[in-house]
Parts: sequence; structure tokens; C-alpha cells
Amino acid sequence: QVQLIESGGGLVQAGASLKLSCAISGRVFSSHLMGWFRQAPGKEREFVAAIRWNSGRTYYADSVKERFTISSSTGTNTLYLEMNSLKPEDTAIYYCARNRRGYSTIANEYEDWGQGTQVTVPS
Repeated sequence: QVQLIESGGGLVQAGASLKLSCAISGRVFSSHLMGWFRQAPGKEREFVAAIRWNSGRTYYADSVKERFTISSSTGTNTLYLEMNSLKPEDTAIYYCARNRRGYSTIANEYEDWGQGTQVTVPS
């Protein structure tokens, strides 16, 4: 099991940028997938992006493609989500999560979760 701690959320104006971090304590194996999800009030948790820890291959939801970039630092065991051109519909709590079994966009298939960080983009 790993401990995941997100940081970097905040309140920003539409069009601005924000970079989230997820500090990972514990071992992340090369085959694991690290992902970002978000949950807006009254909505289900949705997939945002994921990265395979060994290869760096990335996956994105269509709604954030070309605006968000997921990256990782295996040396510092940190996951990042750089968010550009933020929109009011990006407002949500953002969570990082680990999937030990392989690629998935389904939240229930991720075993370990952080506590989340709030991102607010007023309309």
C-alpha cells in the first residue's frame, strides 16, 4: 500500500494555469498506473489522466486533452498534473490514485487514493 498526498489546488480565474502534485510514499512498481481523477459536487468521480510508471505512456480524458499534462518523477516519487486554460467546468476536487493491475479509466479499479485537493475556477 502507498500513501498519496495531493497539493497545489486553489482558486484561479478562467484561462489561468495550475500545477497539482501528488507525493507518493511507498513503492510504485514499474507496471503500475498512476492516475488523476476529479469529482465535482453532485457528480461521479471521473477520470482525468493517467501515466504508466515505467514507460511514461500517458492517457487523457477527451475533456482535458491538449490542456492538461500528466507527468511523473520516479526519482522523487511524485506525480504531477499541469493544467492550462482552466475553465469553470474544471472545478472539482482532484485526486491522485494508483492502479496495480493495468490501464483503466474506472475509479473503482484503482486501489489507493489520496485525500484530494480542491480546484475552483469561478464562472
